[in-house]
Amino acid sequence: MSDKQTITEKIFSRAAERPVKAGDFVLANIDRAMTHDITGPLAVEGFYEIMRNEKEKKVWDPDKIVILFDHQVPADSLNAAQNHIMLRKFVAEQDIKNFYDIFEGVCHQVMPEKGHVLPGQLVVGSDSHTCAYGSLGAFATGIGSTDMAAVFAIGKLWFRVPETIRFEVNGRLGERVYSKDIILKLIGDIGADGARYKACEYAGDAVKSLDVSQRMTISNMAIEMGGKAGIIEPDSITEEYIKERVPGYKLDTDLKSDDGANYSDIRKYDVSDMPPQVACPHNVDNVVDVTEVEGKKIDQVLLGSCTNGRFEDLKIAADIMGDRPVAKGVRLLVIPASRTEYMKALKAGLVEQFMNAGALVESPCCGPCMGGSFGLLGPGEVCIATSNRNFKGRQGSADAFVYLSSPATAAASAIKGKITDPRSV
Repeated sequence: MSDKQTITEKIFSRAAERPVKAGDFVLANIDRAMTHDITGPLAVEGFYEIMRNEKEKKVWDPDKIVILFDHQVPADSLNAAQNHIMLRKFVAEQDIKNFYDIFEGVCHQVMPEKGHVLPGQLVVGSDSHTCAYGSLGAFATGIGSTDMAAVFAIGKLWFRVPETIRFEVNGRLGERVYSKDIILKLIGDIGADGARYKACEYAGDAVKSLDVSQRMTISNMAIEMGGKAGIIEPDSITEEYIKERVPGYKLDTDLKSDDGANYSDIRKYDVSDMPPQVACPHNVDNVVDVTEVEGKKIDQVLLGSCTNGRFEDLKIAADIMGDRPVAKGVRLLVIPASRTEYMKALKAGLVEQFMNAGALVESPCCGPCMGGSFGLLGPGEVCIATSNRNFKGRQGSADAFVYLSSPATAAASAIKGKITDPRSV
């Protein structure tokens, strides 16, 4: 057997404390565990069930656990308020210092932003889009609340080391074409289950040219093609991002896939002539060129989410909108991904610009992306969103229609009142 390894196999070898290959079953040490206000309460209940015969009911390592409130913030129901109370009590009891209350933002933005994710780590979160942290070269994956209960108790979890699909994306993106268009193209090509339980490794010069913000978008949506993780080999861009959050951090240059490593598939793309992409209702892999759906009337635009709610995304949208107002009859919801990103937008004048255009700028949270809190769609309504899922009923009524796009396409559509090619405005 070759000793060449993918970056995923290297991360699992360290976590399992022995050399491993794809297909091996391992009991791996967890570097960081994240949960939030929706999935956290069940994880806590499971933890106490596991520890019921223990005299000291303490988590394995409070410094490696991160708890955030982002899905129902501020509490939008009595049940949500009770969940918040329960988790705050758990945080205090277990001395968990990495706790972020209702004001900090979406977990998948806050985790990297606060330096909780490092290249080479094995990170789990009780949320499917935990794969977003692969943008920093971590193996990050979503797990269930009961799995998280076990992690809270022992700091380990069983895995089958996944095989890897390598997506080599080359070429130079055209005007107003972004990483969201790349990932929608990949998902549309391979299908919603085409990478089931595989590590999706993104490579190629088009990926390497992206900043961390755009890399996060690509890694975030690995789960939408069934991927266990969406990982990008860390490089100097990654190192600079980490250094701003973890002073003195130095990148391990061996943290990459070996030449000759074994892949289950290698898929190659040239995105030089790729137009903006749109995922049509009601599946994420129902992807077409924007020109095929141009002119579709919309009722709402959602600019935000853990996929595309960073300052860079808001700036793309603001630059396209300029001083033009939101089209009559259209609702534009702008929801920065975190308080930090909100403050960047505020200081840059973007919040004022959006407000003057007729948008509603909300505090950082998941908002209508997860079908709760506010901004839901009524029967028959159409939304174009920068979020990551367009399942039937995802953002409100089962009779509503959600299209997914980049911030550029969403912004162009907002000022025209219909799905619009951002290259035309």
